[in-house]
Amino acid sequence: MSKAGISLATADPPTPAAPLPRRRGIELVLIVLAVLLSVFGYCAVGIARNGSVPPGAAGYGAGLGVLALLAHLAVRFRAPWADPLLLPIAVLLNGLGLVLIYRLDLETPGDRAAPTQLVWSTLGVALFITVVLLLRDHRLLQRFTRACAASALVLLAVPILFPAVNGARIWIRVAGFSIQPGEFAKVLLAVFFAAYLAQNRAALTYAGRRVWRLQLPTGRVLGPIVAVWLVSVGVLVLERDLGTSLLFFGLFVVLLYVATGRTGWLAVGLLLASLGAVAVGRLEPHVHSRIETWLHPFASIEAGEGPNQLAQSLFAFAEGGLLGTGLGLGNSVLIGFAVKSDFILATAGEELGLAGLCAIFLLYGLLVERGYRTGLVLRDPFGRLLAVGLAALVALQVFVIAGGVTGLIPLTGMAMPFLAQGGSSVVTNWAIVALLARLSDSARRQGDGCLPRDGGAGS
Repeated sequence: MSKAGISLATADPPTPAAPLPRRRGIELVLIVLAVLLSVFGYCAVGIARNGSVPPGAAGYGAGLGVLALLAHLAVRFRAPWADPLLLPIAVLLNGLGLVLIYRLDLETPGDRAAPTQLVWSTLGVALFITVVLLLRDHRLLQRFTRACAASALVLLAVPILFPAVNGARIWIRVAGFSIQPGEFAKVLLAVFFAAYLAQNRAALTYAGRRVWRLQLPTGRVLGPIVAVWLVSVGVLVLERDLGTSLLFFGLFVVLLYVATGRTGWLAVGLLLASLGAVAVGRLEPHVHSRIETWLHPFASIEAGEGPNQLAQSLFAFAEGGLLGTGLGLGNSVLIGFAVKSDFILATAGEELGLAGLCAIFLLYGLLVERGYRTGLVLRDPFGRLLAVGLAALVALQVFVIAGGVTGLIPLTGMAMPFLAQGGSSVVTNWAIVALLARLSDSARRQGDGCLPRDGGAGS
């Protein structure tokens, strides 16, 4: 036998690659920590307001803990390789939102929103579990591309038939029950945009004319997606829901850029957004008044009419300082009727201070980052675009709301993900986290691992 044959025969077999850690144990520890932090906040509010622990603290902690445990079990058995940070972040943000709403309920005993929000949170977790259990492969969603687009447009158009609430037609109210269909439409449109752009990515990138440095696709390829986007935005403009219009426009531009890799689409998107904002701001009285309030937030005080909502929000942030006044010890309730929804971030800023706000924004940033990281690792174009689109939805929504209540941009009127009062919003955001969990599970199953391997292995 030759030397080569001997060396081949005696060579050791290659060492098999070590399996990726599932990290479900780490996820469980983080969930327990999230629940404990939420219960601690609940108790802190009661002690600050009444000098004693609230009588419902144990029930609140048990309820939130059971919901989180059920969601964890669903992930453990159906998506064992999912990102271990997604679920704990959602639990902590949802729990903190319930604490803030409960704290504001103490100032408005005739309008208690925390029990209703807890019911909606339960429905959201149930939807999370349903998605994780039933959706075994995210690519199945590609079969329902047209159905998602049609359903989204119907959901957006239905509120036109109902009376306006606070100047906007975005609600369906029947027998004391209300729902905001636009919240569900944003997920459906994210699925549609991701599926269509993944299918036509090459044509969008290389076909059509070239104008300056931008490669324009053919009308046959770009037409359907632009038509759906224009119809959705047009309906929202009729409903005066400009916050969601901006959200959909940003989602469309981000996914178009990710699909084609053409930075020119970002420039075109910013230009169109600026032109649209100027046009709507001048032609629509409701929007024009918000822009005037943004430009002159203290004009009502100078006129002797008292501070408006934006001015009260700025006062709340200023009062919070670095460490805040403490949970339950602020005066953000002076903001008025939207303090539990649009302006709930002002309560967090006043009572938790700049440090608390930074922690909240870091949680949102980490949630978005995990979504983007999942998109970078997924190999199929649809999954990549869907992960980026869902993460972009959260990022854009946080920017629009935080920018509005802090005076960075004009106020648009949307719900802060997980924190603000709003059943449709919290249910939709749980669905987004469920889809991201499924996508991250698929990414790590590919063997490369979408998460860094440091930090230990969970059980």
